[in-house]
Amino acid sequence: MAIKITDDCINCGACEPECPNSAIYEGAIDWRWRDKTKLSGKVTFPDGSETDADAYQQAYSDDVYYIVPGKCTECKGFHEEPQCKTVCPVDCCVDDPDHRETDEILFSRQEFLHS
Repeated sequence: MAIKITDDCINCGACEPECPNSAIYEGAIDWRWRDKTKLSGKVTFPDGSETDADAYQQAYSDDVYYIVPGKCTECKGFHEEPQCKTVCPVDCCVDDPDHRETDEILFSRQEFLHS
């Protein structure tokens, strides 16, 4: 499953630089698929959907840091555990029950984003 950041976030920003996929963004900041990945230009995802990896996407939160579920791999392929959870001083990086995924899917996503 992906990780999410709860409203308990104090906006310290400790998690953002630790994410190997750049899946974490400050509240109200738009995001891009290409950030810290090898994606660029027109991209076709495994489900067949397409997008421009260089285009900005709307922020998921205006108030606190947030995680883009489609970029989160729970650090699979990089670390033994999600780094956002490790560094968060208030334990607001938690499992997201709305985005439950197997290790196989998370490793596949890591490969897609970085190969």
